[in-house]
Amino acid sequence: MTACAIEPPSIGEDDGVPGTRCAITADGAYAARLALDGDSWFPERWTLDGPEPYAVPLPGNQPEEPGTQVQPMADGRVLIQRPVERRHTFSLLYPTGPGTGELPLGAVECPEPGTRLTLLPPAPDGVRAYALAVGPRSSAVWLVAGGTFGPEQLAEVPGRCSGGVWLDRGGRMLALDRELGGCTKTVVVDLERGGEISPLLQIAEGSDDRLLLADPDSGLLLISSDAPSPGQERLGWGVMGSTLPVRFPECLRLQDCAVTPFAIQPGQVLMPESCAVALCIGGPFACWVGIWRPAERQVCHLPAPEGWLTGSGLWTQDGVLRLPYATGEVPCGVAELTAPRGDVGPEDPVRNGTAAGVPEVPWKAAEPDPPGPVTARPVPLQQAPLGRLVTK
Repeated sequence: MTACAIEPPSIGEDDGVPGTRCAITADGAYAARLALDGDSWFPERWTLDGPEPYAVPLPGNQPEEPGTQVQPMADGRVLIQRPVERRHTFSLLYPTGPGTGELPLGAVECPEPGTRLTLLPPAPDGVRAYALAVGPRSSAVWLVAGGTFGPEQLAEVPGRCSGGVWLDRGGRMLALDRELGGCTKTVVVDLERGGEISPLLQIAEGSDDRLLLADPDSGLLLISSDAPSPGQERLGWGVMGSTLPVRFPECLRLQDCAVTPFAIQPGQVLMPESCAVALCIGGPFACWVGIWRPAERQVCHLPAPEGWLTGSGLWTQDGVLRLPYATGEVPCGVAELTAPRGDVGPEDPVRNGTAAGVPEVPWKAAEPDPPGPVTARPVPLQQAPLGRLVTK
């Protein structure tokens, strides 16, 4: 069986289809994306916490470039980042009657050739926003909204970084995947201690290990690593602070598919194995939703709503997965999915992927996980000040 590819969640790099990207605040109240009007792109804010979702267009004086990035803030304003040669300008957009108000925040200069700047995932508090500037030899974390005097560099990390996962509810601990010395390992940047850097994820000495998602409530971590199969990425899970080995479930290997985890159910304190994890599964001809819990060791396959803003969504604490979508008939919609719990056999049409246009997915009965690499602490905290911020 050909194993699936592991696709780390994107944090804003242009994939040529900006209208399919959607950023959601950590509390699920607002979302933002670039929407299309004819041949022109414009920012759009979605309000998600009311009786019905609705969109507010925030067009500027001219159409936006496809490389523009947007991110919602907790107060309903939208942060916009516009690249201008080797500068990146930042502003906050907000509706003003029939028009759009804009509050300039300043700019970040990237004079070194080859430097890329992307917005990091929305901060837990929704008040601040951060960007990652990746140069040839080092990466810088910038506070671009919520500061006192405009954009401010908070940390510089040797090596080329990617990803970006928040490890706590306070927006202090940021995990980045750092490429240095031929290997990629996850490190933690403490934004309140001058950008202090600590190792976080080291499964094997020569493996490429990346942190894809983390849930501060349960401590559940979703990990990508080639440690169990050198040269081939596998999707695994662990628990923050645990001394148990990282596990790489066989059920997360799907034939000829790319699997991207994009949301973890919050609120499951001390119960990481019961957290529902949402997966974006992309096959040769379609994309659908997978839901998986570590305790069940099998994936439930569900059809994605038409017009899904692919790879975006949010769990409620009650286990409802909310997926934003946009179609010609419904320009701003949210579909809600609830995954069945417990064992479901191969005759189940949803799990087998034959319902509602979901491509057929090979089903396998739950089976024991292959043993992971033996390490004393597969998710080592070492000297990082994380012990008091996460569930043991």
